[in-house]
Amino acid sequence: MNLHEVTQWYDFSGKTAVITGGSGVLGGRMASALVGCGANVAILDRNPRLPDELQAVMNTGDGRCMVAYADVLQQDSLAAAVESVLEKFSKIDILINAAGGNHPQATTNPDNAFFDLPPESLGFVFNLNLMGTILPSQIIGRIMAEQGEGVILNISSMNALRPLTRIPAYSAAKAGVSNFTQWLAVHMATEYSPHIRVNAIAPGFFIGQQNRALLLNEDGSLTERGQTIIDHTPMGQFGSPDDLLGAVFWLLSPASRFVTGVIVPIDGGFSAFSGV
Repeated sequence: MNLHEVTQWYDFSGKTAVITGGSGVLGGRMASALVGCGANVAILDRNPRLPDELQAVMNTGDGRCMVAYADVLQQDSLAAAVESVLEKFSKIDILINAAGGNHPQATTNPDNAFFDLPPESLGFVFNLNLMGTILPSQIIGRIMAEQGEGVILNISSMNALRPLTRIPAYSAAKAGVSNFTQWLAVHMATEYSPHIRVNAIAPGFFIGQQNRALLLNEDGSLTERGQTIIDHTPMGQFGSPDDLLGAVFWLLSPASRFVTGVIVPIDGGFSAFSGV
């Protein structure tokens, strides 16, 4: 093996990647990075208009990008979006399930006790994160089964390994994503093709719009919760979306061709730290 062969692993020219929730902070960074490495990227989102900053980056890559409306909880919507992707790019090589999130009413606080969390809010979080991973995997997994190859990458969370206080539904849903990742990896390899791989990443703590107020004060200083996280992160900092890309590229590329069913923490050491 030589350097040229190794670098070719990370050339995604001619590959087509579908990314649900691809207009978000983490999904958007993966999308723009893949376009920069030559991939054709289809972003499926309920909002078909990309943020201006993301659109500008997507237009400068070597690959091509399209955006299609899709609701990850509606199979008909997903099927229609996938059909439009196939019409444009002919095949789908990669699925990244990046859609997910929490709900304020599924979060405990002094005014919202665990015993009073509304079932509809809990269900929203479970559905968005877990069913929002399973349903796209059904639709696109069938295509990969027919092709005999493909890569699925799910987005779990550090909360799946170390459930945080206040967010019981999100932590449980992401634990479900990790479990489903392992199940689907075995199912696809044994029932369809050993060339269909399913893995996940488990990001640690990244500042986004949903958690900014929980981690940072208005003046940019750490909240009590933010300080607790930093105190339990050996590297002493929050992650940047770019910190995901090395592991993402590895799991999507032939460099990990004998890797399936794993959940890779990207957390600055948080999961390794006992607190002592």
